[in-house]
Amino acid sequence: MSSALKKDHLRIASVNVNGLRAAYKNGMAEWLEPREVDILCLQEVRAPDAIVQQLLGEGWYILHAEAEAKGRAGVAIASREEPLATRVGIGDDFFATAGRWVEADYIVRDAEGQASQLTVVSAYVHSGEVGTPKQDDKFRFLDVMSTRLPELAKHSDHALVVGDLNVGHTELDIRNWKGNVKRAGFLPEERAYFDRFFGEEIGWKDVHRGLAGSVDGPYTWWSQRGQAFDNDTGWRIDYHMATPALAAAAVSAVVDRAASWDTRFSDHAPLVVDYQL
Repeated sequence: MSSALKKDHLRIASVNVNGLRAAYKNGMAEWLEPREVDILCLQEVRAPDAIVQQLLGEGWYILHAEAEAKGRAGVAIASREEPLATRVGIGDDFFATAGRWVEADYIVRDAEGQASQLTVVSAYVHSGEVGTPKQDDKFRFLDVMSTRLPELAKHSDHALVVGDLNVGHTELDIRNWKGNVKRAGFLPEERAYFDRFFGEEIGWKDVHRGLAGSVDGPYTWWSQRGQAFDNDTGWRIDYHMATPALAAAAVSAVVDRAASWDTRFSDHAPLVVDYQL
């Protein structure tokens, strides 16, 4: 963490806001203001740059990739410290204007003042739909992720990909997993990518799962239909994916689940992780 932060941890939050304007209308500012977040990663921003700047307000360095398709996707990283460098896009021109991947590099310092480089990514993977071009795009994006993750691990001392990755990796990640094995989000072919991401081949770590242990959830998204939120019938599809040393530095992971259905500002809940570097 930067010495300018004057605390013993780096707090990184990720949330799919389901439209930033709607989220702020429904109370996002009241969640964010007291949360002491150092790096805030957003997905499904669905707003132009000027609106993002206006809503987040002063005190943030903002990297935002707006999707070419109006009212769709959009990802952002807002940080209290200025990044060393920023990049838009995952490296495949097919996704260049999709608003699904942004990267920012930071200098962080440990308790002894030793500096290292941290790369943070805000990612929004396609939701997909079996048997349609949407699913083809999702698999293509996951293919490119498989290439980009090792590159990021070499690029910086620490690397972190956060966001709505739209895949439940294991049976612990979806309350009603048996009814979803043929649906996008829990297809065996999709889950196999995450086996690689978190396996020996690529070697990244699922930070939230590592801290939570082998428990159901904790879920980060609930359908708007029925009583899914009230019954905690959710999906854990929002992640912090980290290189091993960074994952080992994670000390807490919290899903900021709203107290009630009518007090949510999004259908996703923020995932907030503290790192002691």
